[in-house]
Amino acid sequence: MVIAKAWALKKHFDGFPKTSDFDLKKIELPCLKDGGEQKLLLESVFLSVDPYMRPYSRRVMKEGDIMIGTQVARIVESKNPAFAVGAFVVGDRGWRTHFISDGKNLQLLPSNWPESLPKSLALGTVGMPGLTAYFGLLEVCKMKPGETVLVNAAAGAVGSVVGQLAKIGGCKVVGCAGSDDKVAYLKKIGFDEAFNYKTVKSLDEALHKASPDGYDCFFDNVGGEFASVAINQMKKYGRVAVCGAISQYNDSVPQKGSYVQIPMIFKELRMEGFLVTRWNNRREEGLQALLKWVVEGKVKYHEHVTEGFENMPMAFIGMLKGENLGKAIVKV
Repeated sequence: MVIAKAWALKKHFDGFPKTSDFDLKKIELPCLKDGGEQKLLLESVFLSVDPYMRPYSRRVMKEGDIMIGTQVARIVESKNPAFAVGAFVVGDRGWRTHFISDGKNLQLLPSNWPESLPKSLALGTVGMPGLTAYFGLLEVCKMKPGETVLVNAAAGAVGSVVGQLAKIGGCKVVGCAGSDDKVAYLKKIGFDEAFNYKTVKSLDEALHKASPDGYDCFFDNVGGEFASVAINQMKKYGRVAVCGAISQYNDSVPQKGSYVQIPMIFKELRMEGFLVTRWNNRREEGLQALLKWVVEGKVKYHEHVTEGFENMPMAFIGMLKGENLGKAIVKV
């Protein structure tokens, strides 16, 4: 018998999440039985904290539910021949230390995953955030060599991959982030231009200085004022991929933004929101491409690791405040 620990949503978030909004529970897991559907016992090794959890908690959860999220887990006990004891998988069982599964929603790490590569990357650069960058650029932005790509929240889990994939694709890349350290990191991993949006006198001027001719593609993770300003700097026939709106997730009162119709009409822009799950049937394609670029050193990664399952809420809150460089994960 195993006693699992799990973080539950004690109270729906009102504005910015607080540690008091969470409740740590203990759950007694039953023993596996021969012939039953529950054939796997797993322990979480790494857990992910992501911006989507903030708006989705309101959409898909009720108070008392275990917080949503993904993990890299190790198989501790198996009565399913498809999953060997000791194998690592990506699961979506939320903020739990241990769980029992029938195996249907578990994804084994790619068989060619190098032993030297951190398995936590399956939650970041070679996982959902990396796939978001991959399909957002290729299928929504439809970037072409020689174009100029703008990405905000560029030092985050998605944005940092977006910039590097755009460089691989032969584009000029401009990124913005919320600290000088993050800007320095962006330049280190190959961004052509990068600036701290919190310290520039004028966002409009900073965007124009970084690319006087404007932008062909804008990969938007932030929304809000930044998106309202940036859309006026798009080139004719530009494409905007709307991936996230982290500037608005914690607002108790909805922001009143500017209206985008005039620049969209006169520049004949295309703006498209997307969820990475649209390309679930091409998941293996994306993972293999990302894994290859990481192994070759063409895509670099940085992880912001919080130690200890008890620190899940603080890691989540810190990520929403922008304290992380690269992917925010928790090591159990």
